[in-house]
Amino acid sequence: MGHPIFDLTGRRALITGSSQGIGFALAQGLAAAGARVVLNGRDRAKLDAAAALIPGAETLAFDATNHAEVRAAVDGFEASSGPIDILVNNAGMQHRAPLEDFPPEAFERLLQTNIATVFHVGQAVARHMIARGRGKIINIASVQTALARPSIAPYTATKGAVGNLTKGMATDWARHGLQCNAIAPGYFDTPLNAALVADPTFSAWLEKRTPAGRWGRVEELQGACIFLSSDASSFVNGHILYVDGGITASL
Repeated sequence: MGHPIFDLTGRRALITGSSQGIGFALAQGLAAAGARVVLNGRDRAKLDAAAALIPGAETLAFDATNHAEVRAAVDGFEASSGPIDILVNNAGMQHRAPLEDFPPEAFERLLQTNIATVFHVGQAVARHMIARGRGKIINIASVQTALARPSIAPYTATKGAVGNLTKGMATDWARHGLQCNAIAPGYFDTPLNAALVADPTFSAWLEKRTPAGRWGRVEELQGACIFLSSDASSFVNGHILYVDGGITASL
């Protein structure tokens, strides 16, 4: 039996972009801690397949980049199914190209997917949380919130914005009883990083560069998410928790 301060029984968590990768792993972790999870994405078939793997999981399909669609989906779910107590803003994408050749349409897609979604879904859910006087918002940032690498400058810009929007959410909403924090993963073996994982040169560089000497496993993000979703973090606000094997701590 775990410490009751981490128990999420009776709470519902909405995780955006959760049909695979980090989002799905976080949903599994929250469910194991007692939460009822709501998976989100645009592809209903993928969502249903993912939900079938988590007992009791619900689905809520919407495009997180569309403000009106987000608002309608969240308000409708709250009215029909009950409160969303925990929000994990995980939807994200990557695009690699030299900055001088970076396609403007790819830059716009990154802005919409990586930062606008945090605003749209965060605002829609927070309005209900504020009325109740409690809630947990966890935004998925990155080591690129603090660091840059060649060929991903726009991604780095969006993740820097996620870090500062998290601080802004805490600054506006802590007085209403909300805790708004971010998890900044290092390099994890996920579908988004499949090309890097398969590149022996990059993997060798990463293992040397990371004090822990390896890629992260997505399950290793679950503890941080449970902590930030639970009563254990009741006075933690505007914090960016790096889960990165030490990569941001060392040169």
